[in-house]
Amino acid sequence: MIAIILSTCLVNDPGVCREQIIPLASEISAVRCVMTAPPHVAQWNAEHPEWRVVRWQCRPTTERDT
Repeated sequence: MIAIILSTCLVNDPGVCREQIIPLASEISAVRCVMTAPPHVAQWNAEHPEWRVVRWQCRPTTERDT
């Protein structure tokens, strides 16, 4: 399964960072993930204003990661 992996840091404390995982449908390819990721990243960012997305990538994950 491919997922969007966000590297995020707190706006008020940039030293506190976390990885967030946005799972995608299992049939999504890595190329399709890259093409469709920006709206997912923007939505996550809008829903979590206390966090800032510093980087994102598409990569394989397992069920356990999500």
